Amino acid sequence: MFFLHYLCTLKIINHAKRMKRNRKLILVIAVLLMLPTLASWSQKRFVFTPQWKAQAQFAGYYVAQEKGFYKEEGIDVDIVHPSATQSALSRVEDDDIDATTLQLCQALKIVDSGVPLINILQTSMNNALVIVSRRGKNPLEQKGERVGIWKADFGEMAMCMSQKEGLGYEWVYYASEMNLFIRGAIDAIVAMSYNEYYQLLQTGIQLKDENVYRFCDHEYNVQEDGVYMRRDVYERNKEQADKFARASQKGWEWAAEHPEETLDIVMKYVKLNHVATNRTLQKLMLDEVLRLQTDRETGKREFRLRPDMVKLASSLLLENRVLKHEVTYTSLVNSEK
Repeated sequence: MFFLHYLCTLKIINHAKRMKRNRKLILVIAVLLMLPTLASWSQKRFVFTPQWKAQAQFAGYYVAQEKGFYKEEGIDVDIVHPSATQSALSRVEDDDIDATTLQLCQALKIVDSGVPLINILQTSMNNALVIVSRRGKNPLEQKGERVGIWKADFGEMAMCMSQKEGLGYEWVYYASEMNLFIRGAIDAIVAMSYNEYYQLLQTGIQLKDENVYRFCDHEYNVQEDGVYMRRDVYERNKEQADKFARASQKGWEWAAEHPEETLDIVMKYVKLNHVATNRTLQKLMLDEVLRLQTDRETGKREFRLRPDMVKLASSLLLENRVLKHEVTYTSLVNSEK
């Protein structure tokens, strides 16, 4: 009896050992099966919000998405345009997104307000701002006249110019429509050379060179669009941020080499976001945006923030009391690079 009891006990022990090994094996297999899921959890989506509605101004990012440049870098990018109730600017300040596009002057104002930013990619090398006169006048001769300017925060250089040149414009704020100018309710209007300027031409308004003041042709040539992140967000996501910047630059370079296919991609995003526009206007915008990306001194797309332009912008904004403190180039870039 003792021997039989011993054999039974031995079988139970061996069975328990096998069960224990099997449980370990099952656990190992389960972990291996979960690895792809765990990797996807650790690699969160990178949320990018352009500062305005879908249009050719942001073509390079659409290209990077559609051509798989972001995926090639190993990042999952969400392009989410701002809404009527939540601007790109507010999303950055509230830490709701990873990155956005901002004009340099906007970035300086945000940093001055106490929100540290970092520029991870600069696309614009020239200023796109223009002042268009309706009555065939030179905008520099329209002292004290009524000039339209956006309600949105894009006209800092125009205000600095009016103050510095002693023009004393009476600013009339508008949203995005051109009706005030078209109907003659204002004497001139601040516009972007790649956007509202072409909208005016499409209405049939005749404009001569002497009626258009281009900021890039004067001492107000300050860079505009760049990709910015809150510095604390960048510190948490350096690897993703650098990958996003590389893929986005590749998208813009591809766009410059393939403008027609890029335009097809732009129109896809325009339709998806229900933007009222047309292909002709978007083509003009794309051509002008790409032209403004070329540095005048080198003739190349450099994709870099220029220290001299940061200094100029900060100086002009300080002089006209838009800023309380100087914002330096080093405060906007990654010092490790």
